[in-house]
Amino acid sequence: MADNPYSQLEDRAFWRRAVADAGILGLSDLWRCKFDLPARPSFATYGSCFAQHISRAVQARGLPWVDAEPAPAGTPEHVARAFNYGVFSARTANIYTTPQFQEWVRLASDPACVEGVELWEEGGRYRDCLRPLIEPEGFSSIAEARQMLATTARAVRMSVETADVVVFTLGLTEGWEHRETGQIYALCPGTQAGRFDPDVHVFRNYDYPATRAALEAALDGVWRMNPSARVLLTVSPVPLVATASGDHVLSAVGHAKAILRAVAGDLSHASDKVDYFPSYELIAGAPSRAMFFAPDLRSVAAEGVALVMEHVFAGLGIDVSREPGRTAEPTTDDDLVCDERILERYEAD
Repeated sequence: MADNPYSQLEDRAFWRRAVADAGILGLSDLWRCKFDLPARPSFATYGSCFAQHISRAVQARGLPWVDAEPAPAGTPEHVARAFNYGVFSARTANIYTTPQFQEWVRLASDPACVEGVELWEEGGRYRDCLRPLIEPEGFSSIAEARQMLATTARAVRMSVETADVVVFTLGLTEGWEHRETGQIYALCPGTQAGRFDPDVHVFRNYDYPATRAALEAALDGVWRMNPSARVLLTVSPVPLVATASGDHVLSAVGHAKAILRAVAGDLSHASDKVDYFPSYELIAGAPSRAMFFAPDLRSVAAEGVALVMEHVFAGLGIDVSREPGRTAEPTTDDDLVCDERILERYEAD
């Protein structure tokens, strides 16, 4: 046959050879990281629940993970996790949407901006609207709430300035805002904290332009803090717990993941400082036949997590294996801190 662009392609470019014949456990050369990284790059991790798998895998393999806001010395591990220490590189709690990420980068760039973040009061305790579950009982005063928020904002900045790679896992397109101020909320007011007011609180389902614009603004802020930082984007394969869109939740999940995947891929193609790793495709794609989901069809089993991490480190070209005595990846998503799961309490019995 005459030469043409397809006749010169590697096996990895053809579905039958690279996917169908190989099978999910035989996939190889899935991802080639575009970055020129040091032998032991440092990672900062943020985003949805699934991002925690990456931070644990990095630590399990003895690579540097940036913990810019560690728990106070002597804090028992179970207490530290209850207060969201050691979950992400700073105590941000889950960051599900790109507007949330943009807001955190804004605060990291200027921690004085925390004075404008909305606080919720109940029973003399206070919670900030960006991470209402971060303190199990809330903060004791407005001053403490703002001081701790500023501490986390500075920690985000420190993590960005320190890391070779900033990992951000995109999780949702649905969120809530203040109708007039545009204040971003981590959770719908009234679901765990705060009081819902339909005249004040408005639902947003961020479309492709809004999702991309917010992520681009966030990345510009990251590079102002650390021009040499590289950004690795992933899309969480975990479905939404619930949707406020009016669509069936199955359709809502497809809509959200399509937008997030397209934004992540397009930004990766547009910048040599951004790359995309296909964790979503590995777990939720056709080749896996949903074999890595638990019976709830949402939680990712340990075998799926292990497969994703195998391909992550293969693509990075880092020759490491899990070190004895290091913390292993969680067995299921039930081991993760996942604020969105608070919505399950509103399901009918």
